[in-house]
Amino acid sequence: MRSPIRVYVDTSVFGGVFDEEFRDISARFFEAVRTGRFVLVSSGLVEDELAPSPARVQDFFEEISATGEVVDLSDEALALRDSYVSSGVVSAQYVADALHVALATTTNCNMIVSWNFKHIVNYRRVQQYNAVNILNGYGSILICSPPEVVENED
Repeated sequence: MRSPIRVYVDTSVFGGVFDEEFRDISARFFEAVRTGRFVLVSSGLVEDELAPSPARVQDFFEEISATGEVVDLSDEALALRDSYVSSGVVSAQYVADALHVALATTTNCNMIVSWNFKHIVNYRRVQQYNAVNILNGYGSILICSPPEVVENED
């Protein structure tokens, strides 16, 4: 029997449940969380980013995050975030995206799932995030979009 995979979920996936384009796959991902395939890990950063969202998105986050773990910011995550920025993985303008990856890495998640294809789920950046992780004494982390981790029924 496989143990569940610790998956950090960023803000985009919670919002995706209510977006026409991303709704079906996002809902299937969270169903996999509910059935125990994944251990949901999120953060106060996600909660803060969802604050201006419609109530239904915030309510969904509150409901589903109760089944998982909400991690706090740490000096360790902030230092790793700063390493991503100083190494040029992302610019300082996108420091929050780097912080999501740092939080996932420093809390021993196996994977981060995101719809952010520009600054997180991006083949070049994935390699760079992992290079910085290794230089800082961490392992690599899988960085995927929801369709990459939701099993097809076919």
